[in-house]
Amino acid sequence: MNAEATGFEFPCEYAIKAVGIAEPGFELLVLEIVREHCPTASRDAISVKHSRNGKYVSVTLLIEAHSHAQLDAIYADLTAHDKVLMRL
Repeated sequence: MNAEATGFEFPCEYAIKAVGIAEPGFELLVLEIVREHCPTASRDAISVKHSRNGKYVSVTLLIEAHSHAQLDAIYADLTAHDKVLMRL
């Protein structure tokens, strides 16, 4: 196992969360972005939660993270996409 300054021990299970407008395909968009850096990310590991008024959707995807650099790259790509309003 690889301990980094963040306090994480890699590899570890990590939840990636992205928020966007509730429209068809947002869930798959998040999965595609994450798969660029984590090819083993699975559609089965996704949970979706809609906002109270249904305008927004939160997609959480559990992955096996291998490094802080990998997580930084995932978050950078999520942030760069215009359909992703927020990432956590």
